[in-house]
Amino acid sequence: MTALSLATILAESARRRPDKVAVIDGDVRVTYARLWEQARTYAAGLRELGIRPGDRIALLSPNVVEFPRAYYGALAAGAVVVPVHLLLTADEAAYVLRDSGAKLLICHTSQLVMGAEAAESAGIPLVSVGPLSPGAPVSPTRLEDVSAALTPLWSYELRSADDTAVVFYTSGTTGEPKGALLTHLNLVMNATVNAFDSHDTSADDVALGCLPLFHTFGQTVSMNTTFRLGATLVLLPRFSGDAAIELMLREGVDVFHGVPTMYVALVEAAARHEWLPRLRLCISGGASLPVAVLERFNEAFSTTIYEGYGLSETSPTATVNQPHFGTRPGTVGHPVWGVEVEVARPELDDRIELVPDGELGEVVIRGHNVFAGYLGRPEATEQAVVDGWFRTGDLGTRDADGFISIVDRKKDLVIRGGFNVYPREVEEVIARHPAVAQVAVIGVPDVVHGEEICAVVVLDGTDQRPSDEELIAWSRERLGRHKYPRRIRFVDELPLGPSHKVLKRELRRMMAAE
Repeated sequence: MTALSLATILAESARRRPDKVAVIDGDVRVTYARLWEQARTYAAGLRELGIRPGDRIALLSPNVVEFPRAYYGALAAGAVVVPVHLLLTADEAAYVLRDSGAKLLICHTSQLVMGAEAAESAGIPLVSVGPLSPGAPVSPTRLEDVSAALTPLWSYELRSADDTAVVFYTSGTTGEPKGALLTHLNLVMNATVNAFDSHDTSADDVALGCLPLFHTFGQTVSMNTTFRLGATLVLLPRFSGDAAIELMLREGVDVFHGVPTMYVALVEAAARHEWLPRLRLCISGGASLPVAVLERFNEAFSTTIYEGYGLSETSPTATVNQPHFGTRPGTVGHPVWGVEVEVARPELDDRIELVPDGELGEVVIRGHNVFAGYLGRPEATEQAVVDGWFRTGDLGTRDADGFISIVDRKKDLVIRGGFNVYPREVEEVIARHPAVAQVAVIGVPDVVHGEEICAVVVLDGTDQRPSDEELIAWSRERLGRHKYPRRIRFVDELPLGPSHKVLKRELRRMMAAE
């Protein structure tokens, strides 16, 4: 057995930089030595509650200091962490608790209403962490109280590199959510590669932790990578462009990780601020970043966004634009160290057949970042991992210089009159209209063409409000006859998931209900 624990990330930074501030949460500043001691104290409390190595523990918490305390505390106890999305209903959360086989739910006090209902429905005990608020529900068991009289664990429980460390539940766009099994090796390697091989990073970095820490992007790229460096993570529980700018200025943040909707919000907020943070490194992932947004952000903040790509099943980072290879807007860059990313024929289900550079196909990935499978779903695992490659379900290309481009999700493809239309291509064009803040393109049923292209648009709030006809004409001038949208729908905001990604399935539902 090769021994390795994801808890090593915090333990080693506590050993090397004990007095360095690891986390800033409002007025709270916690050093690495103190955070690791708190995590080991939580671990002692979990052991007192009967948790043993290999047990799964669910964690329901916003971006506050209790999240890393509980996360690394569970890992130190040898447990497997099951992060729970904050925006789930109690029934949805109970499904995750039951399906994962969680022995316990650690719930932040701010989430007790939903957490208590979910835990009761799943038939598992609940313990709370965090400060008590007047009038808020009180958990019968507080992890702080259980741990108070105990001696912190001396170190973390020994685990195998191939043991599961975290179970990430997928969004369930194609059925019930599935638990993706990420090993200690998967997550330690991904944090290490992000920290030391992709970009110019250092222990002096101050990163904004505004991505949800229960999500793979925020957890690995923001939290674990920052701690692997021994740098400082500034937590923001509720994101808005103005709040992010104000916090980044106050704390001297110079590294930002975000999804495209966050970059849109920052561009809009920048016009309202006299001073803007000096951002040295900006990473975008989670969804395709329109080039128009990238250009507006780079101009407003005088910096460069490095767009990357990954999935829960790939820990998550698979590719990113990297200075070593050069950057190319509109692409997701090159594979990270130790990972292979290729393009395969999408119509072949039983084998992987790679296509030449420049040809469209399904993006496939293999390397140290690929998950160990779906919990309790061997058939789904066999469909996802073929010939050693993970099939992403995304369509893309690789050019002669090795840059990977994501064209669209296979399931988001619109077939209009027998012609394939990729929504991202249409979105890129409409996003360049000066009055458009955000746009999502979907296919809607049509009796003549099978599907018709519909652009759902959020305007930028200026007085220059374009008509449907104007946006259609704008698109028609810049796209082929089969590609431009014939339908425009204006909305105040796009529906977002817990990780701030646009939920196109909700848009389709909205359109179907009209």
